[in-house]
Amino acid sequence: MVSRAKLVITAITVEGLSQADAARRYDASQAWVSRLMARFRDEGEAAYEPRSRRPKSSPTAIGGEVIEAILAQRDRLVAAGHDAGPETIHWHLEQSDTLVRVPSRATIARTLTRQGRVTPEPKKKPKSAYLRFEAAQPNECWQSDFTHYRLTTGTDVEVITWLDDHSRYALHISAHNRITGQLVLGTFRAAITEHGCPAGTLTDNGMVYTVRHAGQGRRGGRNAFETELATLGIRQKNGRGNHPQTQGKVCEHVGRRCTGPV
Repeated sequence: MVSRAKLVITAITVEGLSQADAARRYDASQAWVSRLMARFRDEGEAAYEPRSRRPKSSPTAIGGEVIEAILAQRDRLVAAGHDAGPETIHWHLEQSDTLVRVPSRATIARTLTRQGRVTPEPKKKPKSAYLRFEAAQPNECWQSDFTHYRLTTGTDVEVITWLDDHSRYALHISAHNRITGQLVLGTFRAAITEHGCPAGTLTDNGMVYTVRHAGQGRRGGRNAFETELATLGIRQKNGRGNHPQTQGKVCEHVGRRCTGPV
């Protein structure tokens, strides 16, 4: 695309238009056309394009000597096994007579980045990358887990929780010396008596919840809890192995409440 400046200059120098006529043709002020032609006489075809608006000097720019001092100080700190961040580099430069004027911490940080001395941290996953699982309605899914807790008396107990996956409502919480299969069944029945029957359950693969990974389960056997679920037509789900976050809602819920004697 031909610039307006080139069109004006061509009209005056080639077509022979006066500066006033060229200004009217290209809807420009006569003062601008006058300045343009003066520049054309001094600079030639460079006048076709506008001058760069970049400042002739930058008060924040630093010279090569300063850059070398920053990088050298960083290398010394890294070699000694010390922190080599902008704050530390700034402090060491202030203590030395290397530079007349020590750059700011922000300038040091920018210099390290531009010189490729900073390993960028991986960006966090966008929230859309996380899959949030939650039951669509109450009693669609109950979660259960148990955790160890030490009372102020020094007594060790295990706390079992049944939690509604949709509302995060604690359907049942109780403490026992040790959680057994019969206790799981008993607390589950107690929660059903008070809150109705769930459509499904979600637990880990502990033996008190399922024996599917044990010899008994591989032979088609069930423990008391699994038998109860089958009898009531309740769907059973178990978290993947080595993936405790699946029952994280229960663990978080219990952790918030176990701040004193159970």
